[in-house]
Amino acid sequence: MATPDFILDLRAAVGTRMLWLSGVTVGVHREGPDGREWLLVRSAESGAWSPVTGIIDPGEHPWEAASREVLEEAGVTAEVERLVWQDVTDVVTYGNGDQTQYINHTFLARAVSGEPHPADGENTEAAFFRPDSFPELGDQHARAMRVLLADRPECGLGPMPTI
Repeated sequence: MATPDFILDLRAAVGTRMLWLSGVTVGVHREGPDGREWLLVRSAESGAWSPVTGIIDPGEHPWEAASREVLEEAGVTAEVERLVWQDVTDVVTYGNGDQTQYINHTFLARAVSGEPHPADGENTEAAFFRPDSFPELGDQHARAMRVLLADRPECGLGPMPTI
């Protein structure tokens, strides 16, 4: 799905000025023949790899947004297992100049069905990877994957660890 209608309406009023939004990052895993694999997608806009990310719609529960985004972006049905981290992203400036900052909810989810593919045009690729074969990830997404791989029982709050 492209930019949600509610954001297009806001942008019509505020232009490219910074919007404070709620977002999700979803670490989707499955058991592959050689162990646990993780779903990553490649952005059509930037060419960068990341876990599935997206915007929470008004009134939508964050965990529901996580499941919805995985299905919309990668064609995979996923069951959210738990909230892993909550933080605030750096300011994101998109190619068209729009600026956004997100309160971000990072969820751990398990793939239930479907083979990954770029389902909605936001991505050019979607695939499962073993941790030792991840493509290069940007800093924010690399930190999210490290937190997901650590699999700590408590939910982290604040800036994600940089190590």
